[in-house]
Amino acid sequence: MSLNPFRWPFRAQFAFGAFACIALLAYAYYEQFVMGEDPCPMCIFQRIVFIAMALLFIAGAVHGPAARGRRVYAAAVAIAALIGVGIAARHLWIQMNPPDPLLAGCGPGLAYMLDAFPLHDAIRKAFTGSGDCGDVRWRFLGITMPGWTLIWYVLLGAGALYAGWRRPQPAR
Repeated sequence: MSLNPFRWPFRAQFAFGAFACIALLAYAYYEQFVMGEDPCPMCIFQRIVFIAMALLFIAGAVHGPAARGRRVYAAAVAIAALIGVGIAARHLWIQMNPPDPLLAGCGPGLAYMLDAFPLHDAIRKAFTGSGDCGDVRWRFLGITMPGWTLIWYVLLGAGALYAGWRRPQPAR
């Protein structure tokens, strides 16, 4: 197999996508449990999207379908990635717009909101953002965590579409 990922077979590309999602999730859990960075509600939703993408990538890699099936898996991953892009973009918007000083402070965690409110109210409250969703406590190369998740959603979604719609290379 070539080292060029654009020439990898569909299964290898989807296996790499699954590995990338799992590695990103592992780092998020490392930040949470080792470094003590508790995730805000929007971070939890971004993790859920990465879990869904990892499961779709794994299913596609294990199944190894024909052309139509590849496109279905690729479209499903791309839809999940678009959902992730929306969540990450909203999270970035909250981080870039300072909270109202009268409403600032850490809001309740997602677990509390799910216990205290009906599901639709908890999700709505999570997406309106709380003080902790606007806090920036981590940066790498000047980009915050939701910025990096947005970049990864775009890369993985585009990679899945490429894998699903490219023409297979002839055997040599």
